[in-house]
Amino acid sequence: MFGFKVKYPSLRKGGSSKEQNVNNVNIISKLNVKDEYMEALRTKSYIDIWSKVQGQLRKTSTPLTTNNDVVVDVIDRIATSISRIPSYTHISDYLLEPQQEVLLEVIQNSNLHQLLIDYFEASLEACRICGSILQCIDQARANYCKIQRVIKLSKRVPSDLPGGISNEDKVRIIFGELASFAKLDNPLSNSSKLKFSIIHDRYGSMLNLLTMKRKKIARRVKVISLCKKAWGVSVVMLCSGLAIATIILAVHSLVGFVAVPGLMCMQLGYLKKKLRSAKNGLERNKLNQFHDQLDAAAKGVYTLNRDFDTISRLVMRLHDEIEHGKSIAQWCVKTQKKQMLKEVIKEFQTQENCFLEKLGELEEHVYLCVLTINRARRLVIKEINCMKTSPQQH
Repeated sequence: MFGFKVKYPSLRKGGSSKEQNVNNVNIISKLNVKDEYMEALRTKSYIDIWSKVQGQLRKTSTPLTTNNDVVVDVIDRIATSISRIPSYTHISDYLLEPQQEVLLEVIQNSNLHQLLIDYFEASLEACRICGSILQCIDQARANYCKIQRVIKLSKRVPSDLPGGISNEDKVRIIFGELASFAKLDNPLSNSSKLKFSIIHDRYGSMLNLLTMKRKKIARRVKVISLCKKAWGVSVVMLCSGLAIATIILAVHSLVGFVAVPGLMCMQLGYLKKKLRSAKNGLERNKLNQFHDQLDAAAKGVYTLNRDFDTISRLVMRLHDEIEHGKSIAQWCVKTQKKQMLKEVIKEFQTQENCFLEKLGELEEHVYLCVLTINRARRLVIKEINCMKTSPQQH
């Protein structure tokens, strides 16, 4: 009667039970990802980054003049303006780890490969992009205050309005707010799909270069190891052969007594060459350390590219929702119909929490991206410092 269909278990081998197992695995996987995401938001590093940003913003700006709890009357509605949105331009100065001054000193004192220098420049650019996105998020919240004021004002009856304000005046003010919102620029238009595609291509290309160089170094290390093993085996065989020859000559002829010193010198010569080959071991260690640096940088770029893919999807989704809100607000203002106004306000009211939650989700991902950038940079610096101290150990 209700249109439900009973699904009987499939009689085919591996039927519904297999599909159910796959579904269960997918559900568990999604739950695990969500748990990891929520756990990341509770880490001390994440809280520290969030606190640094909020503390810096409190120093450089004042809070917004409007919020959900403010009751706005007509005069305030006409005169209210949103205070200056805080600037995230210099976010890298107080969030990036290690700071650029320290990094420049490391680059000057170390013979870093150009790929590693490019990686650090890319991570700096990524941090600045995160700051730009945070700026857009704040502007989007500020713009949305107009919609929140429309929702709040629509709930007020004429008796609650300031003296002498009729219901018609209230409707006129609401239309004015919607018209003002429709004219605002979409803050997320600056983070367009084209810009994110350029970022994706650049980091993808850098990842390929790092991976290729890392594989090349790994092959070189392998060749050195094989050569060292082959050389060691050949030296042992030659020394053994010379020792046997020396014994035979010593036993069968007095000539052996003359030949022994020469043969022993040959053995010592081979031993010297063997010791000289130990230098190849030092070169191999340096190559291994360089490989570790490239590996750390490659992992950092890979994670960064993946994070920006996630952020780009969230940005584009919010961009489309803002455009949709502007279009229905413009349409409502154009028609000037009260029934249409009720429907538009109802839709805004229904989507309000969802929209603000998506803005918060995007903001969280941006902070997590900064956290990932810092973690990767610290790991690469750690590998560079290991290479500095290793020669003293040999």
